[in-house]
Amino acid sequence: MKVSTKGDYGVRALIELAHHYGQGPMQSAEIASRQEVPEPYLDQLLTTLRRAGFIRSVRGPQGGHALIRQPGELRLSEVMVALEGSLAPLACVDDPDACTKTGGCVQREVWERVRDATREILEHVTIGDLAEKERQYNRNGGRYYI
Repeated sequence: MKVSTKGDYGVRALIELAHHYGQGPMQSAEIASRQEVPEPYLDQLLTTLRRAGFIRSVRGPQGGHALIRQPGELRLSEVMVALEGSLAPLACVDDPDACTKTGGCVQREVWERVRDATREILEHVTIGDLAEKERQYNRNGGRYYI
């Protein structure tokens, strides 16, 4: 799985919203500025995140965007699937009919294991976890300590 700017910037936006969870909506300009994401692209991503059921958007001068769920309940696996699509490294892993090799492929099992391992890792990381790590990173002057 290769993460595009869509996945990267979308996760950044959710991390910023996690920092402000329960404080009301944030305007996209503020999210873009704090997370160093181009605002026009961010607006597209926020639409995707809203349609996926992760955020709500409110129009108007006091409007903006806010997480619907608690940050600790929003798994990185579901976010990445919403933003990037399948976690499989090859289409044939999810759709055996997409395989171009007749009679089966000896690589398929390896790529299934890669998909499963990726899913397992992403299932155990939440947007809340990432927001907390960013807080620690910023408190330590740009250095993250475990």
